Amino acid sequence: YQRRVHGGKRIEEKEVGLFADGAAVRQVGEEPFRICKQLLDGVVLVNNDELCAAIKDSFLDTRSVLEPAGALGIAGAKKYIQTNGWKGKHVVAVTSGANMSFSRLKFVAERAELGEGAEGLFTVMIPERPGAFRDLYNAVEERNITGFNYRYSQQDVAFIYMSISVTSIEDRRSIVDRICQYDMKAIDVTDNEMAKAHGRFLTGGRACVPDERLIRFSFPERPGALKRFLECIPTTFNISLFHYRNIGGDVASVLVGIQVSDEKGFEEFVSNLGYPHVDETDNDVYQMLLK
Repeated sequence: YQRRVHGGKRIEEKEVGLFADGAAVRQVGEEPFRICKQLLDGVVLVNNDELCAAIKDSFLDTRSVLEPAGALGIAGAKKYIQTNGWKGKHVVAVTSGANMSFSRLKFVAERAELGEGAEGLFTVMIPERPGAFRDLYNAVEERNITGFNYRYSQQDVAFIYMSISVTSIEDRRSIVDRICQYDMKAIDVTDNEMAKAHGRFLTGGRACVPDERLIRFSFPERPGALKRFLECIPTTFNISLFHYRNIGGDVASVLVGIQVSDEKGFEEFVSNLGYPHVDETDNDVYQMLLK
């Protein structure tokens, strides 16, 4: 909406996110566009995590469960208040819609803490030696650890995914700084989508695979969609990693590692497939924990 309304003309998008499906339109209608262009003072952009946090806020306050599109008003109001530093003001947010499936609730519950800034996700490298876990515990100052993933790799360094209750971005930064003071390396991956959707579930899967490319695909979650995706992958490509996860919405997310010996053929495959995708080969999480 921001690009369409502020640009002064109706634009048809090639792809739209479907998590907030009530607001997912490829082209704004003529009459809504006219009204928005005439009356709107501005547009606030929110992400899926912030929508999940808004759904949680509504539930805690009213015991009503909103659908993602129905919670847009709350998420936008929170973002606007935070951005402008408002305090002691009355703000009205219009909410509507409760088209919520039980499977989608799983995703909402998982991401709400991240969306409201109450949880941070970190990757940590610690020495593979006795006492290292105790040092890491001391480094996080007895904070509430909400998740911890580790697998012994028989190397000099242990790789860990951990989630910790936090109060702000500054708090997340202080955790990273504190861990680094103990001669360990930590990276804040709270805003890294691959880490949240896939990486933390694949800890321990390091492998040295020649010519490996890591691609994250999104496609409509409907019967036969995964089968079609698998059938479209040429048999000449060796799949070295595959992680599929239904995120409780209308879009499925698949992380695929492929050994690519024919770069041109690979680009043709990705183009012909037609699904939105992101090349994650240079992603820090992949380089540190999966490669």
